[in-house]
Amino acid sequence: MSPIAGFSLAGFDSFGAPLHSGIIAPYILHYGTDEQKRRWLPKMVTGELVGAIAMSEPGTGSDLQGVRTTARKSGNGYVLNGSKTFITNGQHANLIVVVAKTDTGAGAKGVSLMVVETESAPGFRRGRKLKKLGLDAADTSELFFDDVKLPAENLLGTEEGQGFAQLMRDLPRERLIVAVHAQAMIERALGLTIDYVKQRQAFGKKIIEFQNSQFELAACKTEATIARSFCDQCVERLLKGELDTVTASMAKYWITDTLGKVVDRCLQLFGGYGYMDEYPISRLFRDARVMRIYAGTNEIMKLLIARSL
Repeated sequence: MSPIAGFSLAGFDSFGAPLHSGIIAPYILHYGTDEQKRRWLPKMVTGELVGAIAMSEPGTGSDLQGVRTTARKSGNGYVLNGSKTFITNGQHANLIVVVAKTDTGAGAKGVSLMVVETESAPGFRRGRKLKKLGLDAADTSELFFDDVKLPAENLLGTEEGQGFAQLMRDLPRERLIVAVHAQAMIERALGLTIDYVKQRQAFGKKIIEFQNSQFELAACKTEATIARSFCDQCVERLLKGELDTVTASMAKYWITDTLGKVVDRCLQLFGGYGYMDEYPISRLFRDARVMRIYAGTNEIMKLLIARSL
Protein backbone atom coordinates (compact mmCIF):
# COMPACT_ATOMS: atom_id res chain seq x y z
CA MET A 1 0.00 0.00 0.00
CA SER A 2 2.91 2.38 0.60
CA PRO A 3 3.45 3.28 -3.10
CA ILE A 4 -0.21 4.38 -3.28
CA ALA A 5 0.23 6.65 -0.28
CA GLY A 6 3.48 7.92 -1.74
CA PHE A 7 1.83 8.91 -5.02
CA SER A 8 -0.90 10.79 -3.18
CA LEU A 9 1.39 12.50 -0.68
CA ALA A 10 3.41 13.76 -3.66
CA GLY A 11 0.28 15.12 -5.33
CA PHE A 12 0.40 12.46 -8.06
CA ASP A 13 -3.26 11.54 -7.55
CA SER A 14 -4.16 11.01 -11.20
CA PHE A 15 -1.76 8.18 -12.00
CA GLY A 16 -3.39 4.79 -12.65
CA ALA A 17 -0.56 2.66 -11.23
CA PRO A 18 -2.54 1.51 -8.16
CA LEU A 19 -5.21 0.13 -10.49
CA HIS A 20 -2.62 -1.62 -12.67
CA SER A 21 -0.59 -3.17 -9.85
CA GLY A 22 -3.06 -3.25 -6.95
CA ILE A 23 -6.17 -4.51 -8.72
CA ILE A 24 -5.55 -5.95 -12.22
CA ALA A 25 -2.40 -7.92 -11.41
CA PRO A 26 -4.00 -9.57 -8.33
CA TYR A 27 -7.01 -10.66 -10.40
CA ILE A 28 -4.66 -12.51 -12.73
CA LEU A 29 -2.49 -13.80 -9.87
CA HIS A 30 -5.41 -15.12 -7.83
CA TYR A 31 -7.77 -16.39 -10.53
CA GLY A 32 -5.71 -16.90 -13.68
CA THR A 33 -4.44 -20.23 -14.89
CA ASP A 34 -0.71 -20.92 -14.77
CA GLU A 35 -0.52 -20.19 -18.50
CA GLN A 36 -2.36 -16.88 -18.06
CA LYS A 37 -0.01 -15.83 -15.27
CA ARG A 38 3.05 -16.63 -17.40
CA ARG A 39 1.52 -14.84 -20.37
CA TRP A 40 0.48 -11.56 -18.75
CA LEU A 41 2.12 -10.90 -15.37
CA PRO A 42 5.77 -10.52 -16.53
CA LYS A 43 4.74 -7.94 -19.14
CA MET A 44 2.70 -6.08 -16.54
CA VAL A 45 5.81 -5.87 -14.39
CA THR A 46 7.91 -4.44 -17.24
CA GLY A 47 5.15 -2.05 -18.33
CA GLU A 48 4.75 -3.65 -21.76
CA LEU A 49 1.17 -4.31 -20.70
CA VAL A 50 -0.87 -1.61 -18.95
CA GLY A 51 -3.94 -2.89 -17.15
CA ALA A 52 -7.51 -1.61 -16.79
CA ILE A 53 -10.76 -3.11 -15.61
CA ALA A 54 -14.00 -2.38 -17.46
CA MET A 55 -16.92 -2.70 -15.05
CA SER A 56 -19.18 0.37 -15.25
CA GLU A 57 -21.63 0.81 -18.10
CA PRO A 58 -23.93 3.65 -19.08
CA GLY A 59 -26.96 3.23 -16.83
CA THR A 60 -25.62 0.52 -14.50
CA GLY A 61 -23.19 2.29 -12.15
CA SER A 62 -22.53 0.18 -9.05
CA ASP A 63 -24.95 -2.59 -10.13
CA LEU A 64 -22.50 -5.18 -11.43
CA GLN A 65 -25.22 -7.80 -11.82
CA GLY A 66 -26.96 -5.51 -14.30
CA VAL A 67 -24.17 -5.34 -16.90
CA ARG A 68 -25.33 -5.71 -20.49
CA THR A 69 -21.98 -6.50 -22.12
CA THR A 70 -22.05 -10.08 -23.39
CA ALA A 71 -19.43 -12.69 -24.22
CA ARG A 72 -21.18 -15.34 -26.28
CA LYS A 73 -19.68 -18.69 -27.22
CA SER A 74 -18.58 -18.82 -30.85
CA GLY A 75 -16.66 -21.81 -32.16
CA ASN A 76 -13.66 -22.36 -29.87
CA GLY A 77 -13.89 -18.90 -28.33
CA TYR A 78 -16.14 -15.96 -27.56
CA VAL A 79 -17.55 -12.86 -29.23
CA LEU A 80 -17.62 -9.82 -26.97
CA ASN A 81 -20.18 -7.01 -27.43
CA GLY A 82 -20.95 -4.00 -25.27
CA SER A 83 -19.77 -0.63 -24.03
CA LYS A 84 -18.13 0.60 -20.84
CA THR A 85 -17.63 4.03 -19.32
CA PHE A 86 -15.61 5.77 -16.57
CA ILE A 87 -12.69 3.41 -17.29
CA THR A 88 -9.42 4.45 -15.64
CA ASN A 89 -6.38 3.95 -17.95
CA GLY A 90 -8.85 3.55 -20.81
CA GLN A 91 -6.87 5.53 -23.39
CA HIS A 92 -3.60 3.66 -23.03
CA ALA A 93 -4.40 0.30 -21.41
CA ASN A 94 -3.64 -2.67 -23.63
CA LEU A 95 -4.75 -5.43 -21.23
CA ILE A 96 -8.36 -4.90 -20.19
CA VAL A 97 -10.33 -7.15 -17.85
CA VAL A 98 -13.95 -6.87 -19.00
CA VAL A 99 -16.96 -7.74 -16.87
CA ALA A 100 -19.40 -9.52 -19.20
CA LYS A 101 -22.35 -11.88 -19.18
CA THR A 102 -21.59 -15.34 -20.53
CA ASP A 103 -25.12 -16.41 -19.52
CA THR A 104 -27.66 -13.58 -19.71
CA GLY A 105 -30.31 -15.55 -17.84
CA ALA A 106 -28.28 -16.56 -14.81
CA GLY A 107 -27.98 -13.28 -12.90
CA ALA A 108 -24.77 -13.00 -10.90
CA LYS A 109 -23.86 -16.58 -11.80
CA GLY A 110 -23.77 -15.60 -15.46
CA VAL A 111 -21.00 -13.01 -15.02
CA SER A 112 -17.47 -13.80 -16.23
CA LEU A 113 -14.24 -11.84 -16.53
CA MET A 114 -12.86 -11.69 -20.07
CA VAL A 115 -9.33 -10.44 -20.77
CA VAL A 116 -8.90 -8.34 -23.91
CA GLU A 117 -5.45 -7.76 -25.38
CA THR A 118 -6.28 -4.68 -27.39
CA GLU A 119 -3.49 -4.96 -29.99
CA SER A 120 -4.99 -8.20 -31.30
CA ALA A 121 -8.67 -7.33 -30.91
CA PRO A 122 -10.39 -6.07 -34.09
CA GLY A 123 -13.69 -4.49 -33.11
CA PHE A 124 -12.28 -2.90 -29.97
CA ARG A 125 -12.22 0.88 -29.97
CA ARG A 126 -11.62 3.64 -27.49
CA GLY A 127 -14.11 6.45 -27.11
CA ARG A 128 -13.34 9.92 -25.86
CA LYS A 129 -11.21 10.77 -22.89
CA LEU A 130 -13.85 12.06 -20.50
CA LYS A 131 -13.74 15.60 -19.10
CA LYS A 132 -14.31 15.58 -15.36
CA LEU A 133 -14.79 17.82 -12.35
CA GLY A 134 -11.43 16.79 -10.88
CA LEU A 135 -8.49 14.45 -11.56
CA ASP A 136 -7.88 16.39 -14.76
CA ALA A 137 -4.80 14.40 -15.74
CA ALA A 138 -6.44 11.02 -15.14
CA ASP A 139 -7.08 8.92 -18.21
CA THR A 140 -10.79 8.10 -17.84
CA SER A 141 -12.51 6.89 -20.97
CA GLU A 142 -15.33 5.16 -22.80
CA LEU A 143 -14.60 1.76 -24.35
CA PHE A 144 -16.52 -0.11 -27.05
CA PHE A 145 -16.49 -3.78 -27.99
CA ASP A 146 -18.12 -4.62 -31.32
CA ASP A 147 -17.95 -8.33 -32.19
CA VAL A 148 -14.51 -8.66 -30.59
CA LYS A 149 -13.35 -12.24 -31.08
CA LEU A 150 -11.54 -13.76 -28.09
CA PRO A 151 -9.91 -17.17 -27.77
CA ALA A 152 -11.26 -19.46 -25.05
CA GLU A 153 -8.09 -18.95 -23.02
CA ASN A 154 -9.00 -15.28 -22.52
CA LEU A 155 -11.69 -16.25 -20.04
CA LEU A 156 -10.03 -15.47 -16.70
CA GLY A 157 -9.71 -18.77 -14.88
CA THR A 158 -11.08 -22.08 -16.04
CA GLU A 159 -14.88 -21.76 -15.63
CA GLU A 160 -17.57 -19.41 -16.83
CA GLY A 161 -19.81 -17.72 -14.27
CA GLN A 162 -17.08 -17.07 -11.70
CA GLY A 163 -16.71 -13.37 -12.44
CA PHE A 164 -19.08 -11.98 -9.82
CA ALA A 165 -17.52 -14.10 -7.06
CA GLN A 166 -14.04 -13.07 -8.23
CA LEU A 167 -15.03 -9.40 -8.12
CA MET A 168 -16.59 -9.70 -4.67
CA ARG A 169 -13.54 -11.46 -3.22
CA ASP A 170 -11.18 -8.77 -4.49
CA LEU A 171 -13.32 -5.70 -3.82
CA PRO A 172 -12.07 -5.34 -0.21
CA ARG A 173 -8.56 -4.71 -1.57
CA GLU A 174 -9.87 -2.21 -4.13
CA ARG A 175 -11.83 -0.34 -1.48
CA LEU A 176 -8.87 -0.28 0.86
CA ILE A 177 -6.73 1.16 -1.94
CA VAL A 178 -9.24 4.02 -2.20
CA ALA A 179 -9.15 4.47 1.59
CA VAL A 180 -5.34 4.60 1.61
CA HIS A 181 -5.40 7.11 -1.24
CA ALA A 182 -7.92 9.26 0.66
CA GLN A 183 -5.88 9.04 3.85
CA ALA A 184 -2.78 10.31 2.08
CA MET A 185 -4.79 13.17 0.56
CA ILE A 186 -6.02 14.11 4.05
CA GLU A 187 -2.47 14.26 5.33
CA ARG A 188 -1.27 16.27 2.33
CA ALA A 189 -4.12 18.79 2.68
CA LEU A 190 -3.38 19.19 6.37
CA GLY A 191 0.35 19.64 5.79
CA LEU A 192 -0.18 22.24 3.06
CA THR A 193 -2.62 24.17 5.24
CA ILE A 194 -0.44 24.20 8.33
CA ASP A 195 2.47 25.51 6.26
CA TYR A 196 0.26 28.20 4.76
CA VAL A 197 -1.31 29.52 7.98
CA LYS A 198 2.11 29.77 9.59
CA GLN A 199 3.21 32.16 6.83
CA ARG A 200 0.10 34.10 5.84
CA GLN A 201 -0.80 37.18 7.86
CA ALA A 202 -4.10 39.02 8.41
CA PHE A 203 -4.95 41.86 10.78
CA GLY A 204 -1.37 42.04 11.94
CA LYS A 205 -0.81 38.43 12.93
CA LYS A 206 -0.32 35.03 11.33
CA ILE A 207 -3.45 33.00 10.51
CA ILE A 208 -2.25 30.20 12.82
CA GLU A 209 -2.47 32.60 15.76
CA PHE A 210 -6.25 32.97 15.46
CA GLN A 211 -8.12 30.66 17.80
CA ASN A 212 -10.53 29.61 15.05
CA SER A 213 -7.62 28.43 12.91
CA GLN A 214 -6.19 26.46 15.82
CA PHE A 215 -9.54 24.83 16.61
CA GLU A 216 -10.22 23.91 12.97
CA LEU A 217 -6.76 22.41 12.48
CA ALA A 218 -6.91 20.61 15.82
CA ALA A 219 -10.12 18.93 14.68
CA CYS A 220 -8.63 18.08 11.29
CA LYS A 221 -5.49 16.60 12.85
CA THR A 222 -7.56 14.51 15.25
CA GLU A 223 -9.70 13.12 12.43
CA ALA A 224 -6.60 12.47 10.32
CA THR A 225 -5.01 10.54 13.19
CA ILE A 226 -8.14 8.43 13.80
CA ALA A 227 -8.40 7.70 10.07
CA ARG A 228 -4.72 6.69 9.89
CA SER A 229 -5.11 4.31 12.84
CA PHE A 230 -8.11 2.59 11.23
CA CYS A 231 -6.45 2.54 7.80
CA ASP A 232 -3.27 0.95 9.20
CA GLN A 233 -5.35 -1.66 11.02
CA CYS A 234 -7.12 -2.54 7.75
CA VAL A 235 -3.80 -2.85 5.89
CA GLU A 236 -2.56 -5.21 8.60
CA ARG A 237 -5.70 -7.31 8.29
CA LEU A 238 -5.37 -7.41 4.50
CA LEU A 239 -1.78 -8.64 4.74
CA LYS A 240 -2.95 -11.40 7.08
CA GLY A 241 -5.79 -12.32 4.71
CA GLU A 242 -8.38 -11.25 7.28
CA LEU A 243 -9.88 -8.09 5.74
CA ASP A 244 -13.61 -8.66 5.22
CA THR A 245 -16.01 -6.78 2.96
CA VAL A 246 -17.79 -4.98 5.80
CA THR A 247 -14.61 -3.58 7.36
CA ALA A 248 -13.23 -2.53 3.97
CA SER A 249 -16.55 -0.80 3.24
CA MET A 250 -16.32 1.05 6.56
CA ALA A 251 -12.81 2.24 5.72
CA LYS A 252 -13.69 3.32 2.20
CA TYR A 253 -16.81 5.25 3.18
CA TRP A 254 -15.61 6.83 6.43
CA ILE A 255 -12.15 7.90 5.29
CA THR A 256 -13.39 9.35 1.99
CA ASP A 257 -16.17 11.19 3.83
CA THR A 258 -13.57 12.49 6.27
CA LEU A 259 -11.38 13.60 3.37
CA GLY A 260 -14.23 15.71 2.01
CA LYS A 261 -14.78 17.42 5.35
CA VAL A 262 -11.09 17.99 6.09
CA VAL A 263 -10.15 19.37 2.68
CA ASP A 264 -13.17 21.70 2.76
CA ARG A 265 -12.08 23.17 6.11
CA CYS A 266 -8.49 23.40 4.93
CA LEU A 267 -9.47 25.30 1.79
CA GLN A 268 -11.45 27.76 3.93
CA LEU A 269 -8.27 28.65 5.84
CA PHE A 270 -6.61 29.62 2.55
CA GLY A 271 -9.32 32.19 1.96
CA GLY A 272 -9.63 33.40 -1.63
CA TYR A 273 -6.30 31.85 -2.56
CA GLY A 274 -7.74 28.43 -1.83
CA TYR A 275 -10.03 28.84 -4.83
CA MET A 276 -7.16 29.54 -7.22
CA ASP A 277 -5.79 26.76 -9.43
CA GLU A 278 -2.21 27.73 -8.62
CA TYR A 279 -2.71 26.50 -5.04
CA PRO A 280 -2.68 22.69 -4.65
CA ILE A 281 -5.47 22.82 -2.07
CA SER A 282 -7.94 23.78 -4.84
CA ARG A 283 -7.02 20.69 -6.82
CA LEU A 284 -7.26 18.52 -3.71
CA PHE A 285 -10.75 19.91 -3.12
CA ARG A 286 -11.89 18.96 -6.65
CA ASP A 287 -10.12 15.62 -6.71
CA ALA A 288 -11.51 14.54 -3.35
CA ARG A 289 -15.13 14.54 -4.50
CA VAL A 290 -14.99 11.43 -6.68
CA MET A 291 -13.56 9.33 -3.86
CA ARG A 292 -17.08 8.97 -2.42
CA ILE A 293 -18.34 7.63 -5.77
CA TYR A 294 -15.91 5.20 -7.35
CA ALA A 295 -15.11 1.65 -6.16
CA GLY A 296 -18.77 1.57 -5.11
CA THR A 297 -20.60 4.66 -3.89
CA ASN A 298 -20.55 5.39 -0.18
CA GLU A 299 -24.27 4.67 -0.12
CA ILE A 300 -23.51 1.14 -1.34
CA MET A 301 -20.83 0.87 1.38
CA LYS A 302 -23.41 1.75 4.04
CA LEU A 303 -25.82 -0.78 2.59
CA LEU A 304 -23.17 -3.52 2.84
CA ILE A 305 -22.40 -2.52 6.43
CA ALA A 306 -26.11 -2.47 7.32
CA ARG A 307 -26.50 -6.07 6.13
CA SER A 308 -24.05 -7.15 8.84
CA LEU A 309 -26.09 -5.65 11.68
